[in-house]
Amino acid sequence: MATIIVGMADLRVCKTPDTLTTLGLGSCIGVCIYDKITKITGMAHIMLPSLTNYAGQNRAKFADSAVEDLVRLMVSMGATRSALTAKIAGGAHMFAGGSDILKVGDRNAEACLGVLAKLRIPVQARDTGGSHGRTIEFYSDTGALKIRSVGAGEKMI
Repeated sequence: MATIIVGMADLRVCKTPDTLTTLGLGSCIGVCIYDKITKITGMAHIMLPSLTNYAGQNRAKFADSAVEDLVRLMVSMGATRSALTAKIAGGAHMFAGGSDILKVGDRNAEACLGVLAKLRIPVQARDTGGSHGRTIEFYSDTGALKIRSVGAGEKMI
């Protein structure tokens, strides 16, 4: 069993019994997609809502392109498209103030949910918002997502 680290603006796919993990989700979102039939598992660490106006940039950095690329990669590895489900975590409000421009976490969460809805991938669970960072581990054998937060403890969704 290996633990595969997903960096910032990165995406990875694994098969059971491996685990995917990403560290330091503040306003970023961890999108975790699971196929319960094949147990092919994917995770993307998304930093911004949309690739629009950022042509030529790393596609894994943006919700709209990263989620589509992750699904395409999972299917190419044998995932059953109709069996995919998702869980998301992150999207914290990391900066004080009420300006909408500072609410990157909220915008990231909304963008991820929108892309998943467009792709008809049901979101089984989410842990978003708040003002605390998160580290997540996604288990390919069960599809469980462990979330650890300083000050908010640990939970499984």
